[in-house]
Amino acid sequence: MHKAQIHGATRLVLALGGAALLASCGGGNFLTRDRPDEFAVQRQAPLVIPPDFALTPPEPGAPRPTEGTAAQDALDALFGGPSPRSGVETSALEQAGTSDPGIRSSVGDPNTFTVDKGATTRTIIAAPEGDGQEARAVIPS
Repeated sequence: MHKAQIHGATRLVLALGGAALLASCGGGNFLTRDRPDEFAVQRQAPLVIPPDFALTPPEPGAPRPTEGTAAQDALDALFGGPSPRSGVETSALEQAGTSDPGIRSSVGDPNTFTVDKGATTRTIIAAPEGDGQEARAVIPS
């Protein structure tokens, strides 16, 4: 019996110690602390020896002239930078013409005519399930 009581006391001490260790982990604001944004880091351009040495010192706080912003670098990497429009794209834009400057504010206007596809969509969704054996196509003459 005495040996069982010692094992029980050891288990109790270990359990209390483990609970104390776990409780101490939650008080440090580990998950809510401020961290640096790893995506906001921008590479520095390599140092280059200028062709002429008659340079003026840079203005304090002015951006470096040989660098772009991180956002512009990302856009150039994704889309390859500015490129001329193709003939098809230019033709389509010429045929479309210019849009009304206030088009975005008039989209939700009740006087704006829109196509309501609600009933057709509901009919398709409410169609009975099946393998399509009874379906027939009718071609109008």
